[in-house]
Amino acid sequence: MLLFIPVGIVAGILSTVTGLASLASYPALLYWGALNPISANITNTSALLFNVVSSGLSSKRELSGHWKELFKVMTIIFFGGIVGVILLTLLPSKDFSYAVPVFIAAAGIGILLPSKDTTKAPTAKVVEEGNVGTKKMVADVAMIVLFFAIGIYGSYFGAAAGVILLAVLSRTSKDPFPVYNAIRNVAMGSANVIGTVLYSFKYGQHGSTHIYWALAIPLGIGFLIGGYVGPKMVRVLPVKLIKIVTGILALVLAYTQFVSAYGIRLFYFF
Repeated sequence: MLLFIPVGIVAGILSTVTGLASLASYPALLYWGALNPISANITNTSALLFNVVSSGLSSKRELSGHWKELFKVMTIIFFGGIVGVILLTLLPSKDFSYAVPVFIAAAGIGILLPSKDTTKAPTAKVVEEGNVGTKKMVADVAMIVLFFAIGIYGSYFGAAAGVILLAVLSRTSKDPFPVYNAIRNVAMGSANVIGTVLYSFKYGQHGSTHIYWALAIPLGIGFLIGGYVGPKMVRVLPVKLIKIVTGILALVLAYTQFVSAYGIRLFYFF
């Protein structure tokens, strides 16, 4: 059980810096904790609540002045999380696992691709006011759908949900990386909260759908520590380096999930 404290520290740092906590915590729960995939997923989801608390406290500087945006993202993800929990308790998780590698790989590629340079002065253009309003409305609806889908994914499967949200924010946010990374760290907590509450009451048809608190608590202690350290590392590490490492790790995780889901190895040694 005590092994899960250092696992949580590593996973907490990975979570707050790259969004890939599950790269460390999920396999540890599967192999060291001897849990089935559903129990490992919901135990990991519950432990991540500790990460949200400490990363939020550590990121007060970045979140200052962005509370409205954070609340908007959290609210949409929260309602998506409710749908995700219902799906997890009613549908076989194996069916969804086939799509997971695609989501994670797309997020990894999205982070690795260069973002638009928002520092350049905009070119003067004559645009009809109606077209601007229509484009903004379409963009707002698209963002709501994306955040809602991430909420479903985050509470249904969980693995790399943070990096998927990070990829979306990296393409849409006008704020610097430390700011939208802090928003991502705290916003994903709304999906974790709804999942933890419902799983605590063993909600659903799966007999194995409950939280193993004996593992979640030491893992959560590690998350508490790692989640506080991670945002401080983001302030000093080069953004480009973080994005490259995150993208590569996401692609590695996508490959491992592909092998797990389809049983096909593309590389003999991996």
